[in-house]
Order: sequence, then structure tokens, then C-alpha cells
Amino acid sequence: MTAGEQVLDSPEGWVADHIRRYVETGGEQGHEWRPGVFTLLLTTRGRRSGKLRRTALIYGRDGDDYLVVASQGGAPQHPAWYLNLLADPEAEVQVGAETFAVRARTAGPGEKPRMWRTMTDIWPAYDGYQTRTDREIPVVVLERV
Repeated sequence: MTAGEQVLDSPEGWVADHIRRYVETGGEQGHEWRPGVFTLLLTTRGRRSGKLRRTALIYGRDGDDYLVVASQGGAPQHPAWYLNLLADPEAEVQVGAETFAVRARTAGPGEKPRMWRTMTDIWPAYDGYQTRTDREIPVVVLERV
């Protein structure tokens, strides 16, 4: 990601508003989205367009790593940001006022159950989302580089 490159925010109106407030306030507004539920901003490179795409996601922690869930509310297809990370795992994250580079990977079978519990403790609706879809909802590990 190059400095000054245009970043396109989520086309979902309320998400775009959330991102705008998050960026404008250095995370003072939006980092804590709901009481005890924190969000980060994830910027990926579009797998087809090559453009930078930014979205807001609930996150958890696993040691030094950040965890996000590719749930899309239990939709039958993976979210675009996850497909972008599969094509190019290098991304950028903003947590509060801090922005840094990460490398993404999908949690493996030996670690996913523990990480899934971490995330459902934060946002219990993930369990319901999983019941709505036949696809296995991935937990994504964002490792600082």
C-alpha cells in the first residue's frame, strides 16, 4: 500500500459513516462500537480492481494477534474483504489511533475452536450466523509485520 493512494470505504452506508467517524477522530469515535465491543479498520487490496478497500470489523485478541470473523451475517458467500485477503494477505489495520501493516491467515483447525470462542464471547451472534449458512465461517488472524 502506497501513501496517498485512494482508499474506498465500504459501500454499506452505515459502515461508511462508522469508518469516516473512526478516521476523523483517530478512533475516539467508533473504536468502541458497542459497550465492550471494539472495532478495527481493515484495508485490503481488491482482488479484481487492485484498489484499496476499507471496512470496519469487530475484533478480538489472541496474544499479539488480532482476530476478525468473515461472517457476513451468515450469508452464503464469503465477504469481499476475506476473498481479497485470500488473494493478497498483506493488509493494513487501524486500531484506535494506531495504523500498522498486517499479514492475514485463516485460523487452522487446531486453533479455530479456541479463537471462535474468543470471538463469540465478544459477539455471540456469530454462533447464529453460522447456523444460517452451509459454509464454514472463517476466523482470520491478523499478524503484525
